[in-house]
Amino acid sequence: MKKIPTTYYTIGALLGGFVLMAAFSQSNYPALPKSKKEVARVIHKVNEYWQETNPEHGWAFWDVAAYHTGNMEAYKVTNKEEYRQYSEAWAEKNEWMGAKSADKANWKYSYGEKDDYVLFGDWQIAFQTYIDLYNLDKEKDERKIARAREVMEYQMSTPNRDYWWWADGLYMVMPVMTKLYKQTGNEQYLEKLYEYYSYADSIMYDPEEQLYYRDAKYVYPKHKSANGKKDFWARGDGWVFAGLAKVLQDLPKDAPKHDFYVQRYKAMAEAIIKSQQPEGYWTRSILDPAHAPGPETSGTAFFTYGLLWGINNGHFDKSTYLPAAAKGYHYLTNVAMQPNGKVGYVQPIGERAIPGQVVDVNSTSGFGVGAFLLAASEMYRYVEKSLPK
Repeated sequence: MKKIPTTYYTIGALLGGFVLMAAFSQSNYPALPKSKKEVARVIHKVNEYWQETNPEHGWAFWDVAAYHTGNMEAYKVTNKEEYRQYSEAWAEKNEWMGAKSADKANWKYSYGEKDDYVLFGDWQIAFQTYIDLYNLDKEKDERKIARAREVMEYQMSTPNRDYWWWADGLYMVMPVMTKLYKQTGNEQYLEKLYEYYSYADSIMYDPEEQLYYRDAKYVYPKHKSANGKKDFWARGDGWVFAGLAKVLQDLPKDAPKHDFYVQRYKAMAEAIIKSQQPEGYWTRSILDPAHAPGPETSGTAFFTYGLLWGINNGHFDKSTYLPAAAKGYHYLTNVAMQPNGKVGYVQPIGERAIPGQVVDVNSTSGFGVGAFLLAASEMYRYVEKSLPK
């Protein structure tokens, strides 16, 4: 683990607004939850606070849709019907669609928040939740996945391969491809998944560090952190790492590229645990803590989720990875989560670590809550598996 000068911790404390926790070494990590009920209480506190304070259902764009990917996992482990109903109502409001244009000739996939950006991944993440809700539907209402299939099958019919040009997009859309493969058996979903992922690799992946730049603008040495280092944005790598876990959840073990995704997932995990701060969080620029010091919740939650999922599914050994997951969860539940259930220290919408940007106890957002719920749900599964039968 890297040793960070004490002055950095001081700056982090001033910006973070709390007294730093005692450092835990890899061999001395926080106690894990003692029961499923303990984890469930965390999930309910956080999720009920969010739903009660956000009764109006928002659009189907990524910032809201990412929350629902976490809400669905919270439903799966707690079976609390109100959680499923909340996502169902959101899907109904958005007509089970992302961007709503019907004019395929004008569908776009550069950045865009209007209805003609149907092929832009930030509009496609909603399909993950629609498919999950479809799978829970006893009547199997095809309307729930019809738009997802229409959009993705049109996209796959085009010769373009550069759809995923930013790291976030890998979380937004990779799981859509594997979920629809499970629904349809159409091998093209897996072929295009690898084709699009390979393009993303070619412009964003750093094989030396085994991490992803947010997009091609940030590749070193064209772009550097405040201290001249490679600048890997925590939430960006969190999106990718969590996305790989979700892909492997649905990808058959005998799929042609299964071992490739496992290798990439394991390589990222190895890189990620090296940059964790002793207090359990990851700083926004994960290899340069002084660039934007102090805690950040969304990247930390995605990393914690990805580590726990890998442990729960036999990809990561506990002796190496459980200490990092436990420290991440300890930060999430003892610092990020407030007594009323609010999740703080979430970096606002953006695409990079910004020196001087205030991220504090009042900084919250739906996508950060969604990431928190992913991590807590996976901790629930870990505790469930670890309890004596």
